[in-house]
Parts: sequence; C-alpha cells; structure tokens
Amino acid sequence: MTLPAWTPILLAPLPGLISLSVIDFRDVSISFSLPNGDQRSVLNEVSFHIDQSQKTYLVGPTGSGKSTILRLLYMDLFPDSGVVQIGDYRSDQIERDDIPYLRRSLGVVFQDFQLLPDRTAYENVAFALHATGTSASEVQSRVTKVLGRVGLSHKHRSYPHELSGGEQQRVVIARAIANDPWVLLADEPTGNLDPSVADEIHELLLDLHKQGMTLFVATHDHRLVKSYSARTLAMMNRQVVEIDPETL
Repeated sequence: MTLPAWTPILLAPLPGLISLSVIDFRDVSISFSLPNGDQRSVLNEVSFHIDQSQKTYLVGPTGSGKSTILRLLYMDLFPDSGVVQIGDYRSDQIERDDIPYLRRSLGVVFQDFQLLPDRTAYENVAFALHATGTSASEVQSRVTKVLGRVGLSHKHRSYPHELSGGEQQRVVIARAIANDPWVLLADEPTGNLDPSVADEIHELLLDLHKQGMTLFVATHDHRLVKSYSARTLAMMNRQVVEIDPETL
C-alpha cells in the first residue's frame, strides 16, 4: 500500500518538554541490523509531541516504522540517537529497574491479542495485576470493574478460544486499562477484525479517550481514520509528518 501524495508538514523539535506534553520525540533515529550485516534505517531524526488527553492516529504502510515508534514509547527499544520522553521518563536517563514502572503507567493494545490460552478472560486480566504485586482484593475489584467497562462481565469465565475476535480484543483492552494508565497505545488494534467489529472496538477506545486518557493509535485502516476526527500523523520516508486525514 502506498501513501498518497501530500505536502508534508515536518514537526519541529521542541526546545523543551512543554507542560501538557506527555509524549515527546526529539530527533530520534534508529536502525536495525540485517542478516548480511548491513544496517536498515527505520527512523531518521523524527520529532513530534503529543499533549495530555489528545487523540492521535499514526498511519503508514506495513514496515514503515509504526510499530517501532510504539516500541520506543514503552522502551522495548532505545534510539540510536535523540530522546524519547514519556512523562518524566527519558530514554537517555531511565534506569533498567524503572522501566516496569513506566510500563505500568501505559496501556498497550496489540493486534494479535497475546492472551494466555489456558486462562479465562478474568484470569488474563488478573494475571497482569498479580505480576505488579496488587493485593488479591484489589485485583478482584479492578478486574470486575474493567471487564464491565469493556462490556464483558458476562464472559469473565470464558477462555480465549470461546470468544470471538472482537471479544478477545475487549479482553486485551481490559488488561491494558487495569492499572488506570494515563496513556493508551494501540498497535493495529482492529487489524484482524471485520469492519463492523472494528468499529465497535474503535468506539470503545474513543470512549476511554473521552474519559481523559491520552490515546495513540497506529493503524493502516484509513477508513477508520477518516471516520473519526483526530490529529493524524503519517510515516513518510523515515520521518513523521502531520497530515489532513481527508487526503488519505
């Protein structure tokens, strides 16, 4: 899939983190090693910021760097140069022991669900909370609450193979918001779903945004992006540019 032509607006790097900015990329570059020993540049001096409670789409074809952006955000990857800042956490200063604390403040939704097949919907959500040392009573309270928020209270005893694709994605969203994150990152959250189910999942994400959560969605689904008004960024020639979604 080829992105349409437009006049890109290159986002200037910020001189400093502004008070309402929760995500800040400053001159970020990263390359990956290929099997033959060569280097493949994925991002080249990328700069952009996302403000608190903002809803933002990131579009681009497969392999353009969208997932790399998200992996840099939850610090599964680190840039070769430049700085990624999320709240008070900076990629060039964070200690390894602090990364789990960063990730607890972020909710992450993946395309491929990544649910434990031998655990129920309830147990999949609870597992993430138990891993952070949350008390049993608090786990029960939170899991019950978030399954209700995503409309799956009646499916709490169901295993992943007993759930539809849309229901599985709802469990993933419940798991992502169980720690009350202030930023929700979604990597192709509707990529494996039929259009009608994709709309339902997207509406759920938008409801969470309306409740004050910062929402950052990487997607190649131009139909969804054009259907819901929001700031739209695009991957283009290893850069991030801001576009009018109507040009998609």
